[in-house]
Formats: sequence, structure tokens, C-alpha cells
Amino acid sequence: MTGTRTIRNLALIGFMGTGKSCVGRLTAEHLHLTYLDTDHVIEARAGKSISDIFQQDGEPAFRDWERRIVEELTHRDRTVIATGGGLPVGEGNLDSLKTHALVVCLWASPEVIWERVRGHAHRPLLNEPDPLAKIRQLLAVRSPYYHQADVLVNSEQRSVREVAMHVLHEFHLAHPAGR
Repeated sequence: MTGTRTIRNLALIGFMGTGKSCVGRLTAEHLHLTYLDTDHVIEARAGKSISDIFQQDGEPAFRDWERRIVEELTHRDRTVIATGGGLPVGEGNLDSLKTHALVVCLWASPEVIWERVRGHAHRPLLNEPDPLAKIRQLLAVRSPYYHQADVLVNSEQRSVREVAMHVLHEFHLAHPAGR
């Protein structure tokens, strides 16, 4: 991370099931910042669930929603942003986040991710005969983007609180008081 960026927000990226939402809410609470989940914003604006968007409109329509939300985020201040797992892959999304936010990637192994999300029916990308193989395939595509984050944090074998405290520490290093 360069010293010339103005860090006004904190953005959490990473695969589904790595803890972005839980860590984001806790981090926002500790920092007294607004919490925003891009998937929740999309659902509210589209008037339907992510699963319904995928099923009725297709993944490209969902990715277009993500792109529009990311553009709007450039005008936000004092916000902890939890992104959808595929958001960093969208052209320009990661670069846009980095104009105003410290970008932290939460990561975990495919096996841990599968254990965390296996009971979630609302994960449209995992409606596959072999969801673990799909997780591995998606991680292979997304990992190069995830690794462009300012900070990588392993969320395996750590409580949400421990991960949030690590993220808070990184945010304070990047955004010291008074800057």
C-alpha cells in the first residue's frame, strides 16, 4: 500500500464463507463506522434475492449490479464494506475500492469454506453436483484478484472476534487517528 492513498473506508473481500459479513459488522461496531454489505444493497435495489437475480436475470446482470454499487462507494466515507465473493474479479472493481478503502482479503481453504457454507441454500454458485470442486474452481479464478488486496488475513481456526481484531489493527496502521 502506498502512503499517498487516502483511506476513508475499509473493504473486505474474499470468498463466500470466509467471514466478511460477520467480521465487517463487528469491525464497523468497534470503529463506530457504517456497515454496508454490497449483496444486501443489491437485493434491496433489485427487489429480489441474489439467488433470484442469478436464476431470473443471470450472473452477468448480478455482476452489473455489483459494478454500479462499487462506483457509488467512491462517494462513501467512514464505511466498512463487505463485498460479494466475486466482486473483485469485475473489471475495475478492485482498483475503484483501492481509491478510498483499505482492502482486506479474508481467506480460508476450500474445505473450511465448504464446511461453513454447506447448509446455506442461498448460495447460487454452489448449486452443483460437486460443490467442493466448484469452490476450488472459483478460488483458482479469483485468487489472483484476492491477492491484490492490501492485506490478507487467514480466517481459519480463528474466531470472528480474533479476525476482526486483526483487521482493526491493520486499519489503524493504514489510517492513524488524525489523518
